[in-house]
Amino acid sequence: MSDRFNRFAHAASEHVGTSRAFVSAMVVVLLWAVTGPLFHFSDAWQLVINTSTTIITFLMVFLIQATQNRDAKALHLKLDELIRVQARARDIFADLEDASDEEIAELARQFKRTHKGAEKRHHHGAKADASDKSGTH
Repeated sequence: MSDRFNRFAHAASEHVGTSRAFVSAMVVVLLWAVTGPLFHFSDAWQLVINTSTTIITFLMVFLIQATQNRDAKALHLKLDELIRVQARARDIFADLEDASDEEIAELARQFKRTHKGAEKRHHHGAKADASDKSGTH
């Protein structure tokens, strides 16, 4: 059952994420709007679109969440494998999704410092390259 649902959720999310699906939804809404005068913009006429969109939205939330969960798990496994085979990688990153917010914030600060250091080295290297080309040191 789970495998069938996963295949269905994936296929549905692929389909509803297309321009064809968007255009189809727009056509439905336009047809509904055009029929307004025929039904004198009655409560029942409004209820049709409200109920339809509510049900579709409710079901789509679960389909999208199921697809996102599966994609996230697959992505984590791919990243875990890259971390595993990279000799210089820190093992802490393999289980980062289980880390506390404080641990993630500390790692983010470490990366920000690393990034700033790399920017300084790059900027300093660019100045050295420019002075080499101009013949001055």
